[in-house]
Amino acid sequence: MDLNSLRFTPTHEWVHIEGNLATVGISRFAVDQLTDLIHLELPAVGTRIMPGKSFGEVESVKAVSDLYAPIGGEVVEVNAAVAGNVQLLAEDPYDQGWLIKVRIDDPPATAELMDRVAYDKKVAEEAH
Repeated sequence: MDLNSLRFTPTHEWVHIEGNLATVGISRFAVDQLTDLIHLELPAVGTRIMPGKSFGEVESVKAVSDLYAPIGGEVVEVNAAVAGNVQLLAEDPYDQGWLIKVRIDDPPATAELMDRVAYDKKVAEEAH
């Protein structure tokens, strides 16, 4: 996946929008901060998610962290492979490790999302 095409949330989720379909995941930074992932809880197909609201959880040996929706809409697909093997998320958060696909509400609310340059700057500031 071209990382420059992604938009990021302040809570480290990413979204890739194509037409009215969005693919959602979490960033490499988030995966690295969590370390040692052990469990992932994702919504069922048909669930409506709202921007900024929790849609699931990722659990590591350190903590349980909520996953926050970068956009609103209806979940149309859940990545069963990553739900069954959370290590796929740890190994490849941008391709094999995507979490859900969402049919986006029209129009999508994306004003709060950052491009890769802005997100990389935010991550660099957090790392200090």
